[in-house]
Amino acid sequence: MGLRPPLAALVETRALHSLTPPGAILATTSPASGTLGFYIHVPFCTKRCYYCSFNTSPLDDPASMRRYLTALRREIETLGALPWAGHVELASLFFGGGTPSLLEADAMAGILDLVRRRFALDRGAEITVECNPESVTRDKLAAYRAAGVNRVSLGVQSLDDRILTHIGRLHDRRGARVAFEAARAAGCDNVSVDLMYGLPGLDVEAWTRAVDDVLDWGPEHLSAYGLTLDPGSLWGAAGVSGLPPEDDVVAQYWALARVAQARGFEHYEISNYARPGFRSRHNLTYWRAAEYLAAGPGGCGFVGDVRYANLKPLARYCAATESGTLPIDTFERPTPAQRAAERLILGLRTSDGVPADALAARAAGAPALARRIADWRAAGWLADEGGQARLTEAGFLVSDALFVDLL
Repeated sequence: MGLRPPLAALVETRALHSLTPPGAILATTSPASGTLGFYIHVPFCTKRCYYCSFNTSPLDDPASMRRYLTALRREIETLGALPWAGHVELASLFFGGGTPSLLEADAMAGILDLVRRRFALDRGAEITVECNPESVTRDKLAAYRAAGVNRVSLGVQSLDDRILTHIGRLHDRRGARVAFEAARAAGCDNVSVDLMYGLPGLDVEAWTRAVDDVLDWGPEHLSAYGLTLDPGSLWGAAGVSGLPPEDDVVAQYWALARVAQARGFEHYEISNYARPGFRSRHNLTYWRAAEYLAAGPGGCGFVGDVRYANLKPLARYCAATESGTLPIDTFERPTPAQRAAERLILGLRTSDGVPADALAARAAGAPALARRIADWRAAGWLADEGGQARLTEAGFLVSDALFVDLL
């Protein structure tokens, strides 16, 4: 539905030639920091959206959910028994999917209780659950909140009923608003809404109106993603007609930026806008290249100097936990050069930027990259202020080109 740990996309995880089996790799490393994030993947979906390339499973058998929950509990217990687990604190939890809001309230409470028993959870930890509008009610969200959830990310994507049907969503415009109001009625005071631009049949005027309408609801946070036809999605494999021309997609981006700024939202990351004080703390863990655990099928984590990815197929994931090992499929230890490049790329995705001297060090001895960076400054896409190099609003729009060179 929403954001995923980006490091897994920057450098493909792979099994190293090592005497350590993947399932034991986290026992042989230690976190560099005493504070971690924790991502929990809930793979189930009632229906897979046509643009989605995330690791999902159909929820067509109650036994699948029961087996998943048993496996997830085993994995959390195993993570909590690692030699260093008692010396770290969790600053954030993020339930992503899939559709995490398919979890019943007692299941959510049980997972959070187990995490608290096995780890030190910061008293002010941000605990986010991604929710689809059709899968939540006031009572469910109130129970989530009672269990400790304090942030809801609502996957609205569009307010056009025709487009919602076309992209495979199960809710309509009215259902999206009802879900938002249910969150408020349940006492949720930190709600994020996801929207998508560049969708088939979406014009600039309709997009601008949708952004205005959603911000009229009063959310604390807005995530807005341009459609990408990723491998693994139905549209990525088969294609899709009716996509707006590139100029219209660019115009939609600018309309979003203008409307959000006028409403007092800060554009703090390429795809994310927040009212002051409501940046997503968990997602900032990714953008700051910090450390985070992961659980669930296909979950990706980064601890110490190890990046890892769990088994994706639900059956294999569950079987691995039943054998008493962590269900890690692949891992790698990025080189110092890779880590330096990733810190620059991730940092430049945010309005905070990166130390200008770190960007200069990356370009040292690389004349082509140095020229590219100079060109970006001349074009107004990269600015320097207070020792930080930051992409401008226009720079965010074309950032992928520079990121390729930084790798």
